[in-house]
Amino acid sequence: MDAGRPVSRCTTACTLDIDYILARKALWRVRAGVYNARSVYATGLTAMPYDWVPITRRKPLVWPGGKRLALIITMNCEFWDLVKDSDKPYYAGGPPMLPDPMPGNVADFPNFTWREYGQRVGVWRLFDVFEQAGVPLSVTMNAKTALERREIIDHVKSRGWELVAHNYEQGELLPAHAFDEAAERKLIAETLRVYEQVVGKKAKGWLSSSLRSTLHTPDILAAAGLTFICDYMNDDQPYLVQTASGPIVNVPYSIEINDFTFFHRRAMTSKDALEMLCGQFDELYRESKSTGKMMNIGLHPHISGHPHRMQFFRDFLAHAKRHDEVWWTTREEVAAWYLQNHRSHIA
Repeated sequence: MDAGRPVSRCTTACTLDIDYILARKALWRVRAGVYNARSVYATGLTAMPYDWVPITRRKPLVWPGGKRLALIITMNCEFWDLVKDSDKPYYAGGPPMLPDPMPGNVADFPNFTWREYGQRVGVWRLFDVFEQAGVPLSVTMNAKTALERREIIDHVKSRGWELVAHNYEQGELLPAHAFDEAAERKLIAETLRVYEQVVGKKAKGWLSSSLRSTLHTPDILAAAGLTFICDYMNDDQPYLVQTASGPIVNVPYSIEINDFTFFHRRAMTSKDALEMLCGQFDELYRESKSTGKMMNIGLHPHISGHPHRMQFFRDFLAHAKRHDEVWWTTREEVAAWYLQNHRSHIA
C-alpha cells in the first residue's frame, strides 16, 4: 500500500475497510520485528483513525430530550511525584509556575507545593461552588490520585459524579512508550486496575496526561473495553474513532477553553476569562439551534481553586443556567448515547 496515502477507515456500519485491515497487519509485522518499530510509515497508520467529515456535511445532531448544548465541566484531579529516577528535566504534564527546569531527581518545591495546593485546598473550594450550583462534574483522575489522595476520589463518588481514567501519574506521558506498545499497554492496564479497585467498577473512558497519546492508544483502550477517549480536540461534536476492536467515541476535551490557557498561557484576568467563557457559550448555544454542540471547560484545582476566582465561576454558572436547553452531562453519557445514535449524525 502507499504509505504516504491517508488510510481510509470504517464505514458508518462500523466494519473495517480493507486499507485499515492492511494497515493493522503491517502494525502486527512491526510487533513481530519484521519492520523497524520506529518507522511509522511501515504500519501505514499515517492518518488519524477517524473519517474526516466537515461539520457542514453532517446531519443535525439532536441531543436527548431535545437539548441543544451539551456542557461538560471537567475537573482534572492529578498527582505528581516529588522526584523521578532521572536527571533529565521533569515535565509534569502541564506548565510550571516557575519555569526554570529542574532535574527529575531534584525536588522542585515551589512547583510541587503549588500543584499540591490544589489537592489540599483548591479542589474542595471548587467542589463547594459546583455543589451549591447543582452542577455535575466530570472528574479525571490519575491512578496515583486514587492511591495517594483517596479523600478526593471518595468525595467525588459520594456525589455520584463521573470519574475518568487519566493515566497513572501525571508526568508519565504515553509518548515515552511510542515505540514500545507493550510498555504502553502495561501502563494503561495498571491505571485501569487501580481505577476498578478504587471506584468499584471498570473505567469507561480515558484522557491521556497532557493530552498526549500514541498511535496505539485507541486500540489499547478499545481492547480493554473502554468506550470513549478525550484526547482529540478537533471538534464541537462527538464522533467515532475506529479501532481493531470496533469503534469508540471521541468526546472532545479543549485546550482553548482551559484554565491553563486563559489564566497562565494568556494571563487573562477573571473578568477577561468570564467574558471569553460567556462568549463561547453564547455562540455555541446560538449555533446549536440547528445542530447540537458541545462545550467543555477544562479546570485544574491548583490553577482555578484560588479564592479570587470563585466569583468568576459563580457568574458563569448563573449565566449558563439561564438557558433552558443546556444538557449538563458527562462524557460517559455522551459516549453511550452517541454509540447508539451516530448513524443519524455522520453517514
